[in-house]
Amino acid sequence: MRIGELAALVGVSPRAVRHYHHLGLLPEPARRANGYREYGLPDAVALARLRRLAELGLGLDEVRDVLADDSGRELAEVLAELDADLARQEEEIRSRRVRLAALRRQAEEHGGLPAEGPVSDELAAVFGEMARTSAARPGPEPAMAAKEREVLALLESTGQEAGRRRLADLLGQLTAEPGAMERMYEVYGLLDALAEAAPDDPEVARAAQALADCVPDAVAAELAVPGREGAAGPAAAAEGGFLAAVHAQFTPAQAAAVREAIRLITERAG
Repeated sequence: MRIGELAALVGVSPRAVRHYHHLGLLPEPARRANGYREYGLPDAVALARLRRLAELGLGLDEVRDVLADDSGRELAEVLAELDADLARQEEEIRSRRVRLAALRRQAEEHGGLPAEGPVSDELAAVFGEMARTSAARPGPEPAMAAKEREVLALLESTGQEAGRRRLADLLGQLTAEPGAMERMYEVYGLLDALAEAAPDDPEVARAAQALADCVPDAVAAELAVPGREGAAGPAAAAEGGFLAAVHAQFTPAQAAAVREAIRLITERAG
């Protein structure tokens, strides 16, 4: 048989046959006087085995290991590893499909996905409530509200599972009281108004107090517990790590208001 006939018989391309020759996976056959390769039945059997192993998902290096062990012990070991790998991929695909289903449900329930998404159902519900509150208010949405969503989406995506559950619980408590979201939007407006203000502007204290008043006592106590993920801790902690990065996107007066609010919350909880 010529290379094209062999390839057609086994169901691969002539290029694949040449590639297997190049890698040493398929021995070179004897050549005719004119230089053309001459393939026989053993070559077809070897090539068919190569194709079957490749179809199982083995890489060419794994195929080489299998072919090097005529006893078949290596094949059993490689197939067991392949089966375990496929099981992991299957579980990953199943988890991704569950997540995609949740996102599709969010899109249907909230009229689309948030720009900061994908996020959890709990956070999507909060963002949906923010969107409804913003739509009911005159004028454009405060810029601080958009920053808040960005920070919340970041916290959720970077935290551990326990931290994400705690974040969802705290947000639920923050927004549970009637009018809570409307009050938060009043705070967003106050913070936006500080964009051009100096840190010692009297409105800084007003915005800080309004922000602290939006935090229920139970949430304030939870946030003030030292050592817990996401805890506010003392006001000085706002100068380092994640909070420092958050404050870096605020103007000086806005950052001063947030730091003062954290101090008020911690003081009240203590």
